[in-house]
Amino acid sequence: MIQRLQSVYLLLTTLCSVLFLSGNMLKFTDDSGDLLNLTYNGLKIISEGESPEQLARLSPLIILILLIAVAALITIFLYRNRKLQIRFTIGLLILILILVIVLAGYSFFMIQNFDAEISWSIKMILPLLMLLFTYLAYRGIRKDEDLVKSYDRLR
Repeated sequence: MIQRLQSVYLLLTTLCSVLFLSGNMLKFTDDSGDLLNLTYNGLKIISEGESPEQLARLSPLIILILLIAVAALITIFLYRNRKLQIRFTIGLLILILILVIVLAGYSFFMIQNFDAEISWSIKMILPLLMLLFTYLAYRGIRKDEDLVKSYDRLR
């Protein structure tokens, strides 16, 4: 059933990943006042009075975020096969953990190599929200599976 609560959680995971992909993912400011932005196009440095200069392309990060969004959408429609849905949800949890680790690695790289400070924003919470929503979906799917097993024991 698509109206189950875990389907809503998986839809929220998809929404968070799409929102995280739009605009600046992470922002940093260095000692000289230049802005370093991590966007879906890559790593850009914006100096005052100059046009943005692209330092690097970050295709693996973008692919990972898109993979999370697609996997969450696919998992929603696997409601008839709960065991497969549980496996997909566990895989989704692993992908989101990898995303958090990669983002932390990029942050430490930016802080060390550019002597930059991170500019905190609400977007930094989105990967953690994706992790929370996916865990709640996993718990809901697991409860459904346990309920069906308990009904099978009564027969």
